[in-house]
Amino acid sequence: MTIRVLLVDDQPLLRVAFSLVLESQPDLAVAGEAADGAEAVRLALREKPEVVLMDVRMPGMDGIEATRRIVAECPGTRVLILTTFDLDEYAFAGLRAGASGFLLKNARPEELLEAIRVVAAGEAVVAPRITRRLLDTFASRLPVEGGEAATALQSLTPREQSVLVQVARGLSNAEIAGVLNLAENTVKTHVSRVLMKLGLRDRVQAVVFAYENNLVSSA
Repeated sequence: MTIRVLLVDDQPLLRVAFSLVLESQPDLAVAGEAADGAEAVRLALREKPEVVLMDVRMPGMDGIEATRRIVAECPGTRVLILTTFDLDEYAFAGLRAGASGFLLKNARPEELLEAIRVVAAGEAVVAPRITRRLLDTFASRLPVEGGEAATALQSLTPREQSVLVQVARGLSNAEIAGVLNLAENTVKTHVSRVLMKLGLRDRVQAVVFAYENNLVSSA
C-alpha cells in the first residue's frame, strides 16, 4: 500500500527537500503541499492522506489549529509535527491537539521515513521518555479535566489504571512489565484496552490524558 503524505510548511525549499526524500521511496507518495494551516485543512479534507507532515509556525492559521481540525474531520489521517527544537512548546501543543508525535526538522532522511511509516501504521513516534520531557516542561500549564474524564477513568480496571500511570511516567512496555510483574504481551493488551476505553488514538495521547487528570505530576 502506498502511504500518501501531505507536506505543510511555509518554506518552499523545505517542502521541496521533503518531497525529494519521499518520492525516492516506492511505498511513499506526496499527496499535496500546503504553505499554511488553512490550505492544509482544505487539502487534507480533499485528499485524505494517511500522514500529514505539519509545520507549526506559519502565517494565518498555524499548525496547531490545522492539526486540531484535521484530526477531528479526517479520522483516517495522522499528523506528525515538524519542529525546530525538541522542547518546543508548539510541539507540545501539537500533541495536545491530536498529533501522533513530532519530528525535528533536521532529522536524518532515514528518521523521517521511519517516522512516517510508524505513524501510518497507527503508532506514535515520540519516544515515551521524550514525551515525558515535554510534559515535565509544560505540565504546569495544563488544565485539569472535568467529569467526563473522571467517568472514563472509572471504566478502567485497577490494573489498567496502574498501566496508564506507568505509561505516563515514560516507561516502555518492557519496563512496565518489570515494574508490575506482568508479561510484556499482557502489558501491550492492557495499553490497547486503556486507549480504547478512554477514546485515545495512541500512547502520546494517553500520557497527555494522565497528566491533565493529575494521575502523575511533573514534581
